[in-house]
Amino acid sequence: MGWKQLQEQALIKYLLWRSRPKRLRRFLAGKEYFPIPSTVGDTVKVAAVQQKLSLISDPLAYAGEMYARVRQAVDMGAQLVVFPEDNTTQLLGMLPGLSAADNVTEAVGELDPQLKVADIFNYLSPVTRQVYYNVFSYLAARFNIHLLGGSIIVCDRRGRTVNQASLFGPDGKILGTQMKLHLLPVEVEWGLSCGEELSVFDTAVGKLAFPICMDATYFETFRIAVSKGAELVIIPAANPDEYNPWKELRGVWPRVQESGVYGIRASMVGEVLGMRLTGRSAIFAPLEITPNQDGILAQAESFDQQEMVISELDYKKLRQYRRQFGFESYLNKELCKKYLPHLYGTSPG
Repeated sequence: MGWKQLQEQALIKYLLWRSRPKRLRRFLAGKEYFPIPSTVGDTVKVAAVQQKLSLISDPLAYAGEMYARVRQAVDMGAQLVVFPEDNTTQLLGMLPGLSAADNVTEAVGELDPQLKVADIFNYLSPVTRQVYYNVFSYLAARFNIHLLGGSIIVCDRRGRTVNQASLFGPDGKILGTQMKLHLLPVEVEWGLSCGEELSVFDTAVGKLAFPICMDATYFETFRIAVSKGAELVIIPAANPDEYNPWKELRGVWPRVQESGVYGIRASMVGEVLGMRLTGRSAIFAPLEITPNQDGILAQAESFDQQEMVISELDYKKLRQYRRQFGFESYLNKELCKKYLPHLYGTSPG
């Protein structure tokens, strides 16, 4: 084994020691907790965290930041709290020297021209997983809430680098995990792989799916989710682009209107490692069941600042709306069966 490999192994062991579960849980145990009552009935209060991204060198600082955001949402009555995409990118700050880089791709290239950004995420995966699962499991259980921890970029069991999110229940256990199905060009460049399955989870806060960011750009994602029984589709997002309200309209809002479901978008914002992230977190519903007939139940005021967006969902009202407007039968399924299998199997697009 060469000296470089020894250094790499020593560093990852040190980072794992710094982020050990006992240390994280002892730190979080020192915080105040006011558990929310268990969800009962057809209404649920939900919160979308608009998180400001910054690099963090100490996992306890990360745990403290996540606690603060969850505590804020719970104090406002939230029973389901949603964090944005790439919600452990902050932990790249644990790697020596990376926080001083202007661009993540260039920084990785300077380390080794053969490396991809995915290799860095893979290297840090044991630490990322350890922090993510211990922090969000603990917070979900102590606050007695459902908690979508946002997505993380990690190495999966097949050795692929994937972007995946997990939902934690009030007992702290994972209720489900979802991989990102449609990648951004920059994620392909980094070496990430896409998921192959869209799941719907039947929970106390609703029948829900949580595809990730770019997945909302394609109507098929929501159509599949609704066909599998979803009444709420959650989108953790991190848009690496200057804010454009018209471009943002390609995402959750039109999908909600097409599909007749509730939608939540939680956006990561900020500027780090040469990437500028923008977006307005929001909670959407079909036009006809929103107070202003605009499809928006609640929305962030800014596109680049930390905020909390909260609203109540009424599934009984949603089901009445779907029956009234015939969402169960409006789709021409025979037409879809006739054309789509062949087109999707052969079309280059």
